[in-house]
Amino acid sequence: MTAAPRPAAPGVRHTRTPLGAELRTVLGLVAPVLHRSAARLWQPQDLRARYLRYLVTMHTVIRASVPLMERAQAHCREAPGTDPAARPLGRYLSAHIPRERHHDSWLLRDMEAAGLHLGRELARPPSPEVARLVGAQYYWIDHFHPLCLLGYVAVLELNAPAAPLIPWLADRTGLPPAAFDTLRLHAEIDGGHGTAVLGALDETAPAPQLRAAVRLSALHTVQALADVLNALTDATDRTGRPAEREDHRLDVFPSLKGGGSYGSRREVSCFIADCPPGELR
Repeated sequence: MTAAPRPAAPGVRHTRTPLGAELRTVLGLVAPVLHRSAARLWQPQDLRARYLRYLVTMHTVIRASVPLMERAQAHCREAPGTDPAARPLGRYLSAHIPRERHHDSWLLRDMEAAGLHLGRELARPPSPEVARLVGAQYYWIDHFHPLCLLGYVAVLELNAPAAPLIPWLADRTGLPPAAFDTLRLHAEIDGGHGTAVLGALDETAPAPQLRAAVRLSALHTVQALADVLNALTDATDRTGRPAEREDHRLDVFPSLKGGGSYGSRREVSCFIADCPPGELR
């Protein structure tokens, strides 16, 4: 016979860590995934070609940001009053959507400044890696809960470009300053966006299943974003063959079911490394 759960001692309350604080811890455990991929991306060899591909690839990602948030916002408006996450999520999205609007247009200007032909680049189909990164969010928003989107947003905002990287890229690529305006603007104005998304998650009181889904969304985003960066690096390798890289995929999804650790501690690759290129943490 299974023993009944032991009741809490008198005067002791079991409190759950706020979701935003929990997610920050989870993402800290898997930060080496993106750090490793970004360090490969910013290696000096063929950096100009890689940065040009990076601009195009990031445009295919960022142009989906506002549509995703508007889709989630629509679900919040339709949510029943008993949904504890819908109202704080709706407040966050109402404030954040205007801040993110037109960022895709910034990237188009950077692409033009870098000498890319916009018509030709926009005619290219987005990569399967980008489709996996972004497309999963449409599924979770429509078929589970829009709060899952904040797992994705948290990964992107907490791994925004580091300001010291920008002059280094400009010097090594020889591209004009206007080709880095989006990186510069993000570094200047987006500093508090990561704190804001985690604060919004802290305001929610989701059921355990929804908390797990937000973690799952974030962990999927980490690995999918690493795949985007790795594919970009491989495609621009000068030798014409994929650059050597270790397979450090996340091994975290089974642990979500058991309620154990939220992420594997083994190194698996930051979106933009804030350490000098070529140095792995």
